Amino acid sequence: MVHYNTDDFQKKSRIFEIDLSEEQIQKFMDYYELLVEWNSFMNLTAITDFDEVILKHFVDSLAVFQVSAFREKVKSGEISLIDIGTGAGFPGIPLKIVFPDMKVTLLDSLNKRIKFLDTVIEKLDLKNIETVHGRAEDLAGKKDYREQYDFCVSRAVANLSTLTELCIPFVKNGGYFISYKSEKVKEELSAGKRAVEILGGNILDIFEYQLPDSDMSRNLLLIKKEKNTPKKYPRKAGTPAREPLS
Repeated sequence: MVHYNTDDFQKKSRIFEIDLSEEQIQKFMDYYELLVEWNSFMNLTAITDFDEVILKHFVDSLAVFQVSAFREKVKSGEISLIDIGTGAGFPGIPLKIVFPDMKVTLLDSLNKRIKFLDTVIEKLDLKNIETVHGRAEDLAGKKDYREQYDFCVSRAVANLSTLTELCIPFVKNGGYFISYKSEKVKEELSAGKRAVEILGGNILDIFEYQLPDSDMSRNLLLIKKEKNTPKKYPRKAGTPAREPLS
């Protein structure tokens, strides 16, 4: 059995006011081992080095706890969250490990990634979490998912206009969409602001942070859902990416 030095992980998590239990750390180590194992025969991530996975995937996923709207909701009780384009499970699974009472939905369009996520969920014995194979454009039209979540999160790579059309329809009124972005988010804001308004959202804040002990800058874009998304959005699969709202 491989022994991992997890002290640094614990230290970096505390910077975001998260104190991991031994059980949670073990779940993260099991997750890491599954990620590396499955990545050997399918493309889940270009990052496999232990320290890099800890920093760029696990710790970065947990950075959302610095957003007060998220932190206060999590502390107040059970909340629902959907992770759009979750890929290898980021940020949804790290958040589920740390906040086990959270109801989580992981959405991805690639079935083999869903099989990986199902294996992780079973191995880590995570409860009240589901995986869904499909596209956001299709799922957002279904009543069991549309405007049903307190939070939608995404680390998916897409411009803000496209991403908001895929994500905001899942958020209930008064809920939030939080987009994990690179340092270039301000360049997208001018083009994406109109789309956010059309879809019923309001950009509240941008949280800029650096990954601990690094020079890597990140942003969390906080959007509040203030009115229902018009029924015609999102448009049919592929259209939000080809023809972003402006």
